[in-house]
Amino acid sequence: MLPGVSAIADAVTTGSFRAGWAIVRWLPERTAYTLFEAAADLTHARGGKGVERLRSNYARVRPDLDPVALDELVRDGLRSYLRYWCDAFRLPNLTPEQILERARCEGDGPVRAELAAGRPVLAFLGHMGNWDMAGAWGTVDLGPVVTVAERLKPEEVYAEFLAFRESLGMRILPLTGGGNVMALLREALREPIVLPLLADRDLTRGGIPVTLLGHDASVAAGPAALAVASGATLFPVSIHYETAPDLPSGWRTVIRFLDPVPDPRSGTTRDRVTAMSQGCADALSAAILEHLVDWHMMQRVFTDDLEPRGTKVSA
Repeated sequence: MLPGVSAIADAVTTGSFRAGWAIVRWLPERTAYTLFEAAADLTHARGGKGVERLRSNYARVRPDLDPVALDELVRDGLRSYLRYWCDAFRLPNLTPEQILERARCEGDGPVRAELAAGRPVLAFLGHMGNWDMAGAWGTVDLGPVVTVAERLKPEEVYAEFLAFRESLGMRILPLTGGGNVMALLREALREPIVLPLLADRDLTRGGIPVTLLGHDASVAAGPAALAVASGATLFPVSIHYETAPDLPSGWRTVIRFLDPVPDPRSGTTRDRVTAMSQGCADALSAAILEHLVDWHMMQRVFTDDLEPRGTKVSA
């Protein structure tokens, strides 16, 4: 890349995100969501790398669909994905009362019991629905939320996302460049917090091999490893949208805590982590199948789709 081109591209990217937060949050709510749905349909019509990866992932999960039905699923998946971004741009302007109107939770009784007893809770999340809305709801109605964010490039965009999520009341730890993140998380788990981690994709050597949606894949070891190390209860969590005629956007976020995955407490640490990770993958697979349009997996996730090791994988 020519000198200065990278800096210009970074500036354009940062400016785009800042414009989104500055402009979209002030549009009338119904107008904003209508515009983002139109943008999703345009993205669907144009296609491209991310769209085709979403199509490929959906096709693996639903091989029974004919081309027309699969195309409709991809379109609806992109609408859900762009809805996430509209939510994200507008979230900083919402009051706690408005957050509670726009999100609801199922299965949170056992989680509240753990927190009330002074114990922390771990959550295994997939790329479903809107995890930022879920985190904002958690800080308002459940308890302190601590999580991890991957550093984005350019650094200014990462800083914007960090400030955004912290403005919602979450404590964010950097995945890299901020010290030993696992040690920091273990320290945080000494308090009654909710610690959600996106975990349905991990292509590093530390990923745990599982069966996800009937196919070989790797998930992040973090949630299960922290559960084994700390004794905290591990809950798979699904997030999806439901229609909401009472809201201007027409949609509400639903956070569902699924049954906790027990620690087998036998075998090696790796055996225990693998067993718990597979339990989370099983629970999440069922949830994804139920709400497939809200699974925004626009990257390679299944082992059969990966390039040979040593080849760069970016889609």
